Amino acid sequence: MSHDTEFDAAYDAALRRWPVAVSSVDVPTRSGSTRVHISGPESGVPLVLLPGGGTTSMVWFANVGELVRAHRVYAVDVMGDIGRSVHDGAPLRGIADLTAWMDDLLDSLELDGAHLCGHSYGAWIALNYALHAPARLGRIVLLDPTNCFAGMSVRYLLRALPALVKPSVARHRGFLRWETGRAPEDPGWQSFLDSTIGARRSKILVMRRPGAEALRSCTVPTLVLLAERSRAHNPRRTAAAVQRLMPQADVAVLANASHHTIPTEDAALLNRHLTEYLA
Repeated sequence: MSHDTEFDAAYDAALRRWPVAVSSVDVPTRSGSTRVHISGPESGVPLVLLPGGGTTSMVWFANVGELVRAHRVYAVDVMGDIGRSVHDGAPLRGIADLTAWMDDLLDSLELDGAHLCGHSYGAWIALNYALHAPARLGRIVLLDPTNCFAGMSVRYLLRALPALVKPSVARHRGFLRWETGRAPEDPGWQSFLDSTIGARRSKILVMRRPGAEALRSCTVPTLVLLAERSRAHNPRRTAAAVQRLMPQADVAVLANASHHTIPTEDAALLNRHLTEYLA
């Protein structure tokens, strides 16, 4: 079985595990078609979910069941990353191209005042979008955001390098075991992660931190949820940076969570924070 065939099969299997009814649509944007999975009542407050790099919209399987109680959930495959979005349009050269893609996505879905939640790379996109188009959003939630308020750990980047340069299941599993301290508890999720090795992506952008002035002037209500045991960055230093650069933001720590156990294995705690903040 080819890498792409294996990944497609695992993606379909992951989606079948969602505990709620889901409709999947391909949304036209200037960068190409964007795959979005929609769940929840049409009357629900719209909530757009942006995954971390390399995990796709499938990462929200343990959250969507709780979130649809109050929200119409839009789980997105990020343009340029692996997944079912097709990058066959405008190039992605920098964050301005990703915010333009987000403009098109919200226009096509006819969403205004939506809440936006992102993890890691998705959190970086969400924060930059809030700075770009604050009037379009309700609230944002940033899950262990990387390169938003503080730099990433050099040790983390060095550990990630072998799995990026010469990807293999063993290297990827070893890196995640180092960061989380254990193997994934859910064998179905482990199988999906294994399938992503070698899956095609067109462009992951270098994450440049927003300027201090832009962060201080952010008008979108923001919750930053940090993983207590994250090795992607120093959680305490990041929390201090949030309080310095965006004093209007709320900051909370997910006890015992690591960067790569959000949002799958820390779902109960995460769901509680999300539903309370977005209520």
